[in-house]
Amino acid sequence: MRIQRDVMNAEHGSRLNFSAQRGSLLRLLDSDIVFSFRQSKVTVLAALVTVAVVLGAVLAPWIAPHDPFDLKTLSLLNAHMPPAWAKGGDLSFALGTDDQGRDILSTILYGSRLSLAISITSVAFAATLGIALGLIAGYLGGPIDALIMRVADVQLTFPAILIALLIDGTAHALFGQYRAESAPIWVLVLSIGLSFWVQYARTVRGLTFVERNKDYVLAARLIGIRPAAVVIRHILPNVISPVLVIVTINLALAIILEATLSFLGVGLSPTQPSLGTMIRIGNNFLFAGEWWIAIFPGITLAALALSVNLLGDWLRDALNPKLR
Repeated sequence: MRIQRDVMNAEHGSRLNFSAQRGSLLRLLDSDIVFSFRQSKVTVLAALVTVAVVLGAVLAPWIAPHDPFDLKTLSLLNAHMPPAWAKGGDLSFALGTDDQGRDILSTILYGSRLSLAISITSVAFAATLGIALGLIAGYLGGPIDALIMRVADVQLTFPAILIALLIDGTAHALFGQYRAESAPIWVLVLSIGLSFWVQYARTVRGLTFVERNKDYVLAARLIGIRPAAVVIRHILPNVISPVLVIVTINLALAIILEATLSFLGVGLSPTQPSLGTMIRIGNNFLFAGEWWIAIFPGITLAALALSVNLLGDWLRDALNPKLR
């Protein structure tokens, strides 16, 4: 009887958990944010394009017709082939090939992985650094706040390209030409991350100034909670919403910035190209009539950046209580 009662209690608990999860899902689907998302056809289209590009990048090893990074499978005899529908095209290379005989479609899929990885990592680095400094400046104030904000002002005078060149030159001086293959990736991550942290720091600092004088923060300080715990457990959750909007918008900017830096040569090597590197390679053959090497990666880059930017604009409006 006891075993049967325990089994019945377990089944009853499982049903309660399932009901709670189902109720949470229904509340989410009925929320204002989901409603505004479904009402905007442009936002839905942008989300579909973003999901398609991201899934293509994630599933590249399984869906790509060829492996453009495997040098043993490449042949220069397949170089400079036009798209399959053009004269001289081959069905096995749907979007044509580049100067090394790599399939453009496969290179776009694999290159999107690198572009997204660099962009997401750099934005995460910038957000972490900016939020931490913004919380410290806003909560402590005084000389520390002044120091952080003066550093932020100086940072704004240096564009990402100069920072990238500085970091890349330093890496060359320290490690020479025999750097690890992952070194250019971290050059891009540091360059883009150090260019974006100021926006997070200033936003979080201003919101922290407001939150630190509210009753719940004063009550937490009165009962003896340490400042670090007050900042992380109480202030941070109340300033994170605007940060999410900045993250989404900066992600689109990071994709463009990564492509720009790679186009200028401060980026990945031609053996492991991102979208920006592919456009730089294809630019050398535009006047020769081989437009497909640069055009198709350019279209992918533009579609991804535009879609993410549109999602950021929608999220900014959806989280703005004045527009509800």
